[in-house]
Amino acid sequence: MLELIICSLVTILPDYLYRRYVQGKRLGREITFYSVWFELRWGITGCLMLTIGLITTVFFFHPSTSNAALFFRTIPILPEASGRVAEVNFGYSAAVKRGDVLFRLDSSKQEAAVETAKRKIAEVEASILSARADAVKAEAQIQEAKANYQQAKDELDTKSELQRRNPGIVPQRDIEKLQVVVGQRQAGVDAALAVKESADLRVSTLLPAEKASAIAALNEAQVDLDKTFVRAGVDGRVEQFFLRAGDVVNQMLRPAGVLIPAGSGQQRLQAGFGQIEASVMKTGMLAEATCVSRPWTIIPMIVTDVQDYIAAGQFRGGEQLLELQTAAKPGTILVFLEPLYKNGLDGVTAGGVCTVNAYTSNHDKIVDPNTSTGRRIALHAIDAVGFVHALLLRIQAILMPFKTLVLGGH
Repeated sequence: MLELIICSLVTILPDYLYRRYVQGKRLGREITFYSVWFELRWGITGCLMLTIGLITTVFFFHPSTSNAALFFRTIPILPEASGRVAEVNFGYSAAVKRGDVLFRLDSSKQEAAVETAKRKIAEVEASILSARADAVKAEAQIQEAKANYQQAKDELDTKSELQRRNPGIVPQRDIEKLQVVVGQRQAGVDAALAVKESADLRVSTLLPAEKASAIAALNEAQVDLDKTFVRAGVDGRVEQFFLRAGDVVNQMLRPAGVLIPAGSGQQRLQAGFGQIEASVMKTGMLAEATCVSRPWTIIPMIVTDVQDYIAAGQFRGGEQLLELQTAAKPGTILVFLEPLYKNGLDGVTAGGVCTVNAYTSNHDKIVDPNTSTGRRIALHAIDAVGFVHALLLRIQAILMPFKTLVLGGH
């Protein structure tokens, strides 16, 4: 309607003024209800053609959509392990900080595992003390064996020397017995050294490895115990948190509630524009938005990203061939917008529906010296008609509360 009124000012109105003041025709006489078409046919025809052209130009180069919303991400509250709830720390809806314990699962099994692991570490530490004592004992046995060996060897050497100096003074049988005793004492020294080495290995390698394994088992048990405490991963707010003590939750079928990160749905606006506007929508375009949750307000925006894919065209491989007739209706181009000024979306409810206008700017092409005069005029006209769409958006923002509350019957 606004486009028709604007176009009539440069078509029907001049045609009427010409008929009235140049040709002398008057309303109610020559220009009647039945002769309007014949008398103003040029103006009416020009008005309709100009209106159609203006609407096409406005909606193509300055696209608009009511399919816009502030989508926000939600995080399902799930434990890492299944179990029965023992304690709940928050109500149905509450603000939480990162690291806050939302609820706790029954941890009797995990606590028993932690206690068992601690006892195992204490047992290994006691074994280390015992092994050190064994090492000291083995060292003493080595010294004793070496002393016995040295005593037997000295006695053998003495009798052998006497036998060499005065043959027959020492019976050969005694010398042979002493040689056997020296061999036995040498074997005792070797055995004591082996016992000492075994004790040292237990102290330096075996028992520390057992202690490390026990510590690892304790850490594993502690991790399992920590998993019974379900914490908030980010700052935000829990909603629909109906969980109560005694409920059973698991990772697949029983989420405990929903955690909404702080600031979610307050930074970016997502809008879906028609596919015909794919060649017009560019990153950096200026835009304006008005939202139902913030009436009578125009929010300056800027296009920060344009998705290269249309969601309606995706498919999953299967056993059947794709039939386009059964496909969904043509999808839209997803565009991401951010407020031009800081805190521009304050007051807009996350998930709220908005109406968005985007405006094409040809300033760079207009100031380019290589652009012809005719093209500059056409680009000026395209940029200028964006005023019509901006005016329409403001009219929608003014009428939105009345349309929603009065005409909508809410």
